[in-house]
Amino acid sequence: MQRGELPDTLLLLEHPHTYTLGRRGKHSDILASPTELARLGVEVRRADRGGEATYHGPGQLVGYPIVNLRRLGCGVKDYVAGIERALIRALAHFGVDGESGGGRPVGVWAGDAKIAAIGVRVSRGVAAHGFALNVRPDLRYFAHIVPCGMEDGKVTSIAQELTAKASAERESATPELVARELSAARRGAAARRPSVGDAAVVTARKFAAEFGMRLQRGGLDALGDAAPRHDG
Repeated sequence: MQRGELPDTLLLLEHPHTYTLGRRGKHSDILASPTELARLGVEVRRADRGGEATYHGPGQLVGYPIVNLRRLGCGVKDYVAGIERALIRALAHFGVDGESGGGRPVGVWAGDAKIAAIGVRVSRGVAAHGFALNVRPDLRYFAHIVPCGMEDGKVTSIAQELTAKASAERESATPELVARELSAARRGAAARRPSVGDAAVVTARKFAAEFGMRLQRGGLDALGDAAPRHDG
């Protein structure tokens, strides 16, 4: 990869319940005791990415792009901003409004809550690690850490945002319209709450489009793995 011999690759997967500590992460960012961690079934691991503490688990899409930034002609800041844009476009596909952090920690936000974390590591021009997009995880696991160094930080997911949006729409509708929409909502519940696999397909396409890559699917199709290859 460092000599440009291998294609840029995007690995997309789900992890078991895991808390990871980035290079700036402290053990005090893990609020649960060892006994509580055992009860929750969560492992704690160090990672050589940027950032602090975060959670990975079922219902969350984790992306590991391995990208030669020199070949891409992209600096680290622009690369991270590109990941943010790709995730924002993926969220828009599912009807969720996302935005970059601005003055907040790096990542993607839905209102005042973080919906996707980003942490990368660059060595000899090759970027690794990547992002974690909350599709439909159990958000209670975030209560046992200081996520991304945010003492009072809120987290959300695609499923939670879509549920809140549907509730707000029902509150502003007439009783007759509510009854019709509830019936339609039950029939379309799966479509309103995408699976991790659904999110993987859309996110891979948005990532490839953002960086001018073409997709060539790799193995482990059930996990949604894909291998973007740079046209240059």
